[in-house]
Amino acid sequence: METGNLTSVSEFFLMGLSDDPELQPLLFIMFLSMYLVTMLGNLLIILAVTSDPHLHTPMYFFLSNLSLADIGFISTTVPKMIVNIQTHSRVISYEGCLTQMSMLILFGCMDDMLLTVMAYDRFEAICHPLHYQVIMSPRFCGFLVLVSFFLSLLESQLHNLIVLQLTCFKDVEIPNFFCDPSQLLNLACSDTFTNSTVMYFIGAVFGFLPFLVIFFSYYKIISSILRVPSSGGKYKAFATCGSHLSVVCLFYGTALSVYLSSNISKSPKKDVVSSVMSAVVTPMLNPFIYSLRNRNIKKAMWRFLSKEISS
Repeated sequence: METGNLTSVSEFFLMGLSDDPELQPLLFIMFLSMYLVTMLGNLLIILAVTSDPHLHTPMYFFLSNLSLADIGFISTTVPKMIVNIQTHSRVISYEGCLTQMSMLILFGCMDDMLLTVMAYDRFEAICHPLHYQVIMSPRFCGFLVLVSFFLSLLESQLHNLIVLQLTCFKDVEIPNFFCDPSQLLNLACSDTFTNSTVMYFIGAVFGFLPFLVIFFSYYKIISSILRVPSSGGKYKAFATCGSHLSVVCLFYGTALSVYLSSNISKSPKKDVVSSVMSAVVTPMLNPFIYSLRNRNIKKAMWRFLSKEISS
């Protein structure tokens, strides 16, 4: 491959996880299995929530939307990687790279926003139980999901506009299995200090502010739970937050690892491992966390599967 500044780029090369030909069948089977498990788990949650009238509540409404976002999030990257492994090709078009990047940020931000909305829902349910049904009305819940979507769309398009400002690239090899805006900036041959500053500022706003809302919500939730006199009441109140808190820790933990590995370690292999944890493992584990820790979800899934098998 020729080196030097490339003023016009029609395609990039996704370097993936490994160059070893012997590992390709193993990677194909592993990621295909993880993708199918993720799709099955999230679809089961969506079907269980929609088919069971007992789960037609704000918490499970947001959960089903979170599952939809996880399906979109993993479908943005893994199918392309599976096809690349099978066809022994690493090429992705310039337009395809920008589209993949935009969709990845859209669904990733949607995950973040929905986790924030779910934290607010738990805050209202525990801290203001008498007014919960009035505050979290179906119309307001739908409004929160729409706002989450439009804010996520705004962030993805802002990142897209920043990348579109790049006029030339010094390389076309992306050291990952998907297109990432920060890595595209690293490949640019022009000075990207301003673009990088703006991009990280946008990421900080859309990442840090939701985290502050979640942190404040759980601060108020824990303060409210500690005032409950009985230990059984405390356990029951906190049990409704356990699954959500686990998913929040997993989401922000993997997102932080991706940020640290890309900005501190400067190791491509560590970047890829962190990206796999964030883009593949997290959406796969979310359904298991909610189904294993939530008795209502398990009952709804069992009723749905029993109904399908009997019919």
